[in-house]
Amino acid sequence: MPHPKLLNRKATALVVVDFQEAFRPTVPDFDLLAGNIANAVRGFQILDIPVLITEQYPKGLGRTAKEILSVVPGEFKIIEKTAFSSCGAIEFLEEIKAGETKQVVICGLESHICVNQTAHDLLDEGFEVHVLEDAVGSRREVNKQTGLRKMRLSGALPSCVEMAMFELIRDSKHRHFKAIQSLIK
Repeated sequence: MPHPKLLNRKATALVVVDFQEAFRPTVPDFDLLAGNIANAVRGFQILDIPVLITEQYPKGLGRTAKEILSVVPGEFKIIEKTAFSSCGAIEFLEEIKAGETKQVVICGLESHICVNQTAHDLLDEGFEVHVLEDAVGSRREVNKQTGLRKMRLSGALPSCVEMAMFELIRDSKHRHFKAIQSLIK
């Protein structure tokens, strides 16, 4: 029996919080983070695991980064919000609670604001939260690290894209191993 803190494919969802184009010029390593998030989205889709994407006030901050949009189907529903926490959007809460989800893998922007508040609200709703630390960012490194530290201290578990993918497939004999491995290389 796997450890209960390892991701369980049947009980997991990926949440991409507000990784929007307006942040491209101001967030260090934006392109690298966007690529990591796109790989996570692709991997979760390959494994048929739910993916939710939010946008904070897209009229002002623009759409989700093109790298991420390029890997979701055209009819993919992105949840618009004005609250900093994704849980402030009723549609988001309804979707995350609708299935079998008990573990939420979270990534996006900014670590110390929207990701932080979403993670805390998800913890408060009883979800186990795994933060993809190689797929979150803030405009300033100190803010990113402070957000990560606060989420960890509140009970969120540190993770990264590669770790999450391999926890979800568990074995090199998994039918999607080669597809997942190709995303990581």
